[in-house]
Amino acid sequence: MTRPDRIGETSPAEPETFLRLDEDPDGVGHHGKSTRALGRTLREHGQQRATEDILTDAFTELRAAEVSVTRSCTLTGISRATHYRHVNPKGPMHGPWLSRTPPPQALDTAERDLVLALLTSPAYRDLAIPQVWARELDEGRYWCSVSTMYRIARAAGQVRERRRLATHPARVRPELVARGPSEVWSWDITALKGPSKGMWYKCYVILDIYSRYVTGWLVAAAEDAVVAKDFLDEAMNRNGSQPHTIHADRGGAMVSKPVSELLVDLRVIRSHSRPRTSNDNPYSEAQFKTLKYMPDFPERFGSLEDARVFCDGFFAAYNHEHRHSGIGMHTPASVHFGTAEQIRTQRQATLNQAYTEHPERFARRPRPPKLPEAAWINQPADQPKPAL
Repeated sequence: MTRPDRIGETSPAEPETFLRLDEDPDGVGHHGKSTRALGRTLREHGQQRATEDILTDAFTELRAAEVSVTRSCTLTGISRATHYRHVNPKGPMHGPWLSRTPPPQALDTAERDLVLALLTSPAYRDLAIPQVWARELDEGRYWCSVSTMYRIARAAGQVRERRRLATHPARVRPELVARGPSEVWSWDITALKGPSKGMWYKCYVILDIYSRYVTGWLVAAAEDAVVAKDFLDEAMNRNGSQPHTIHADRGGAMVSKPVSELLVDLRVIRSHSRPRTSNDNPYSEAQFKTLKYMPDFPERFGSLEDARVFCDGFFAAYNHEHRHSGIGMHTPASVHFGTAEQIRTQRQATLNQAYTEHPERFARRPRPPKLPEAAWINQPADQPKPAL
């Protein structure tokens, strides 16, 4: 085979139909693209099957014209490995896939129906599945794992977002760590809509970042530095001990002179979010999200008293009934007042009984969720992640 003397000429063994498409005498094709590049473009536009058929025919014609395998592959964009695999296939060809056999530890139909009836019962239908699992476990009843509950609910079309979600930017947090209750508190103020447009009430909330226990809350008509100072003082007196650090953003009440003087007098370290960083107080922001995304949270409060009544019921349930995923599915009160380990022992006994009755349903011996070793705000990269 003679080599072309210059670019643009073809060897006698190569048909003229495989010139570059921009040199097509009839003017068809996409100017400036080789056959291989054009085939790649057509694949990206959803024409993969038709493209492969055309290129395979072109490859066959090139080989019939005694063009080498390497050159034919280069012109058509077909891999040499693909060509040789089609010429000399090795190994068994896959037949139709068989249906998957259910694992031996799977629940039967009747048990799945019972779990679905539990999840859709009036007592639990407005709760997240981990909440249902934890509450049933605390009552001494184990049905199945949280993942299995999700699979059953998903198969029945019962898995959906219950909250009014909003998109938030990524949070940047300062460096604070709490390894037990009453070490670091976080507080913030949020606005609650009043009965008419432009009327707002202010909800002050302070919580322990380790136990998530709300140590104090207050609904007032406005944000005020003196009110904030009295609110913090009362929360620390009611708790029986004062925290090592109190963290807040840089709102007017948070950086006010009365609040600063109170914390200095009590020798409590002050911590503040960085300027112009709206999401620098994650525990308080998350707690406000839990409050405002409740199914029964009203669009507006009819009066200041209405807001106080609602918050009184919410914070009581949050502290003593809500199983928090960040603290091993315990209530904040049980972690704050030291009963969490006793409850975890009882949960382990319930899981042991379930394992004894049906060991075939578990890949390993079940364990209840652990309490975190520490709660961080802006955990440094060189610190190991706490076990959850």
